[in-house]
Amino acid sequence: MIGAAEAYVYLRERIGGMSPRMSMRPRKDKATAARMKSSTAVSPEPMHYFSWRRFTAVAGPGLVVMLADTDAGSVITAAQSGAEWGYRLLLLQLILVPILYIVQELTVRLGIVSGKGHAELIRDHFGRGWAWLSVATLVLACVGALLSELSGLAGVGLLMGVPAPITMVLVVAALIIMAYRGSYLAVERIAIVVGAFELVFLAVALEAGPSMTALAAGSVEIPWQEPKYLYLVAANIGAVIMPWMVFYQQSAVVEKKLTIADLPAARLDTGIGAVLTQVIMAAVLVATAATLAGKTQTGALDSVQQIAEAITPYLGETTGKLLFGLGLSGSAIVATIVVTLTAARTLSEVLGVKHSLEHEPAEAPWFYGIYTATLIAGALLIVSGVNLVSLSVGVQVMNALLLPIVLGFLYLLARRLPNPYRLKGAYALIVAVVIAAAVIFGLYSGVLGLWG
Repeated sequence: MIGAAEAYVYLRERIGGMSPRMSMRPRKDKATAARMKSSTAVSPEPMHYFSWRRFTAVAGPGLVVMLADTDAGSVITAAQSGAEWGYRLLLLQLILVPILYIVQELTVRLGIVSGKGHAELIRDHFGRGWAWLSVATLVLACVGALLSELSGLAGVGLLMGVPAPITMVLVVAALIIMAYRGSYLAVERIAIVVGAFELVFLAVALEAGPSMTALAAGSVEIPWQEPKYLYLVAANIGAVIMPWMVFYQQSAVVEKKLTIADLPAARLDTGIGAVLTQVIMAAVLVATAATLAGKTQTGALDSVQQIAEAITPYLGETTGKLLFGLGLSGSAIVATIVVTLTAARTLSEVLGVKHSLEHEPAEAPWFYGIYTATLIAGALLIVSGVNLVSLSVGVQVMNALLLPIVLGFLYLLARRLPNPYRLKGAYALIVAVVIAAAVIFGLYSGVLGLWG
């Protein structure tokens, strides 16, 4: 039996969300002092005051994770959506913008307020068993995503006449050198620059010359009862809300040492990224809808080469291959960086070992070992041969089916934050409805699409 005082404290911590592990009370130790000293943020400002100076110092995690969101698998999914259903999935891309922001804003809030990664928080609040379940979910998603990204890069290489084994050696070597020799900020900047190549898809969409009348009419024509349509709905939901995004962004804001004063700028960073990633997805869909929709000779698109070759007659041989290759390479490389770092960080978090790019390989052998082994294993599987399009769309549906675990923990943890950052009131209800709708519709569409 415990005393009344102990019981009161226990209930206050659990029900009130004021767990000692998530308290904002400053810890007077060397680690915290070093964290504050080396922070990338500018001098503290009032929470209500926004400045572009602070934003430029804080921005990065949101842009990187959103550029990674428009990965090779997402691009392929959007391309198939436009080729098979014209503009009928375009409206969905716009609807997913606020949903994506709501989900990722919670990860920013959790990371900045707690100073811990997602897996670490699950372990502290729900136990090691639930933490390992979340990590197993994450690893499954990361492996599928990594194979999709590397397949996309191999496909671009073949499009340019470079054999897949050579492409894999070059990509894996470059990413290993980047991680082993670069700091977090260096890796973040590289990811943003490479990911910016995705913007060429906007040029592809304009070059395709879509009819505005057809676009407007098609976007509101929704064939809800078609299983194949619902399959691609689920794939698009999986393409925009991925388990590894939650884990990556939370770890990134922690590793970048963002503080409470950085929260408004970090939210803006996430909002801009959410709009950007869906604009790119919409551009890919519009490009394929304008050029391939209704062309019965196109058939199934079974490889990157087939998608590029199907588009090039309408865009021109050089323009089509160059733009498609640049855009897909940018999306695949930035996503490869994110998913491999996420897998390495999260497994290291649960194991309780060092997991930062700021540590030397000798200081964090598990982190760098997992990162390296994941890349090499993925490259070897790609060289063995895999169907990119089937894998990509299947991975997105798998992500939709895994949403209950990922978003469930995200919501519960946000409800345990200390005031005033705790998810509560009317907004908590809105978030619950959005998450429930995404989960239910993802499951419903996935089941009907696969077995309906």
